[in-house]
Amino acid sequence: MKRIWALKGLLAAIGLAGAAAACAGHGQPATGTVELGPRPYYLVNDMDDGPVKQALQACAAERRPQKPNDFSIGHRGAPLQFPEHTEESYRAAARMGAGILECDVAFTQDQELVCRHSQCDLHTTTNILETDLASQCSQPFTPFDGSNPATAQCCTSDITLAQFKTLKGKMDGANPRATNVAEYLQGTPDWRTELYRQRGTLLSHRESIALFQELGVKMTPELKAPAVEMPWQGHYSQQDYAQQLIDEYREAGVAPRDVYPQSFNLDDVRYWIDAEPDYGKQAVYLDGRDSQGLDPQNPGTWQPDMATLKGYGVNIIAPPLWMLVSSKNQRIVASPYARAARDADLDIIAWSLERSGPLASGGGWYYQSVSPQIDNDGDMLTLLDVLAREVGVIGVFSDWPATTTFYANCLQRQRHAPRWR
Repeated sequence: MKRIWALKGLLAAIGLAGAAAACAGHGQPATGTVELGPRPYYLVNDMDDGPVKQALQACAAERRPQKPNDFSIGHRGAPLQFPEHTEESYRAAARMGAGILECDVAFTQDQELVCRHSQCDLHTTTNILETDLASQCSQPFTPFDGSNPATAQCCTSDITLAQFKTLKGKMDGANPRATNVAEYLQGTPDWRTELYRQRGTLLSHRESIALFQELGVKMTPELKAPAVEMPWQGHYSQQDYAQQLIDEYREAGVAPRDVYPQSFNLDDVRYWIDAEPDYGKQAVYLDGRDSQGLDPQNPGTWQPDMATLKGYGVNIIAPPLWMLVSSKNQRIVASPYARAARDADLDIIAWSLERSGPLASGGGWYYQSVSPQIDNDGDMLTLLDVLAREVGVIGVFSDWPATTTFYANCLQRQRHAPRWR
């Protein structure tokens, strides 16, 4: 027995705390245990010198125990390294202290809800093309012909729940120059990893609820836009779809305060507010209106505007990172959009940190409004600090929740509850 405890202590001391927990039983951390790994500290050391870096370095030096925090939201789990929306990805996110986990919700041929980012992404996020189910895909695999890219389209609505459960999750990606299926499936960006794709366990929505209850986290399901015309099969309407999502939380006995239903479709959010007010009061309006001309610097393009959204009963708005910030005097500051949302008494959630590759060239789409200030990976913590302190977000989606968990434990120790409660 002494040898066992000595081994646990040694494993923890050299940073293999996951292995030490596995010795304790089934690889699961004790309730409230958080393991960050080295990445947050790497990012702190990569920051430009300044007060925020100094404060985070001081926290790192204290080696205080980390705790789960609702500020840290696992975006599809932990897809920087694990296949998204899989049991393994969700467990990794919870181990890194994410207080809220996301299941993007799509429906199958037999109208069962499953966790997928898109109704039609099975060809890039699972192994379906190398199984017999490939014959049921909406569009079969077509190889690269020298001019046109390789293509395929496989949807959850092409298969039943039982068939869905036979698939394995993989890292999202595809090779557009592939001449065969094996090549097509090898499309993972080089800044992610293939190390954990061997056990990508897919989940139904109900199974995700049970897992999240086991992990002791809150839940944020996103109702994905259907790829088929609704009503589907003559009777399954958009409202049926939205209601089914809520019904599965009620059937599982999940308290409304622990669920943040989300949608890019404002009509879905308004349906929940009207039909399911207990759950709808913290429904999240995902704001993707930039594709329709919304300019976060120009209030005239915000239709409906913030006051109107609040009048509808919306309490939480969630735009991408870049819409909440802008550049001023070589600093990252809150954007007019962010200030207007706060003035309208809307709480804000941002998405998604750690979604980009290395930030040396400005960070890409998620950082587009502040790209002149982004030239190294540590800048994501500078941005996170502005989001937390100047914008006042109540949570941040991340593809690697350890980063947001570390920040929350260091500089967001007392997380403020949503103001509308």
